[in-house]
Formats: sequence, structure tokens, C-alpha cells
Amino acid sequence: MTPAHRSDAVDRSAVSTVVDFDGGTEVIPAARDVVEDFVARLGEAGVRTGDTFLDSARLVTSELVTNALRHAPGPCRLRMTVVDGSVEIAVSDTGDGFPTFLPRDPQRIGRHGLEIVTRLCDQVITKPDATGKTVYARLPLT
Repeated sequence: MTPAHRSDAVDRSAVSTVVDFDGGTEVIPAARDVVEDFVARLGEAGVRTGDTFLDSARLVTSELVTNALRHAPGPCRLRMTVVDGSVEIAVSDTGDGFPTFLPRDPQRIGRHGLEIVTRLCDQVITKPDATGKTVYARLPLT
């Protein structure tokens, strides 16, 4: 699966990328590839990241995109933007249901994605929009 559309913008104040996906299991590794490209562009733009940033960004993105594919019909959009010392990872989908944050349970098998995301990110919020919702996660650069 390849992205249906990709537009990138680089300027002095921010580095961002937006990719629309049509769906399918190939989206998850493709989204991780987008993260890798984005982080490389951060370095080219002089934006410093911590030693674990790339791995954390891949994991957060993978979890959010996986949730969008599992719980919403139709396409999804991945948007990454540098905002105030963090990267905002936003995943939009066409589902009307909001993510369910489950309490920590080491005995539970699976369904730990949002727990992982909330531990890695400074902020995780969900906002409804005209076609579904967007989950925004802010991952510190350092």
C-alpha cells in the first residue's frame, strides 16, 4: 500500500508532513516509513531530537494508525508537525467513536496501545470533526 497523497512543507519555523492512506494492513509499516523520513528531515532542518525520539515516534504513530484502521471505516490521515519543542502526531479517521483509555492492567493481553502512547507523550487529546475524529499526541523532541 502506498500513500494516496503526500505533501510536505519545510520552512524556517516548522517541519511538517501529511500523508493520506486508503486503508489496508500495509498502512502500518508505511506510516513508520513516513516517521523515519520526517525525522531525517528534522535533522536536515537543524531540529535536534533525543536518542530515543525516532523509536518513540515510530511506536506512537504505529499505535495511533493501528487504532484508526481497527476502529474506523475508510481512509486515515497522518500529520506530523513540530510544535513548541514537540512533534504533534495527529491521526484522523472516519470513525465516530472515541478511543477508550483502559486502566493499567499488566494481566491484560493486548489493548495497551493508548497506555503506551500516553506514557510517551506529554499530551494526548481527541477532537471530533465533520468526517470523524483526530487523535493528537505531542511527543517531546528531547
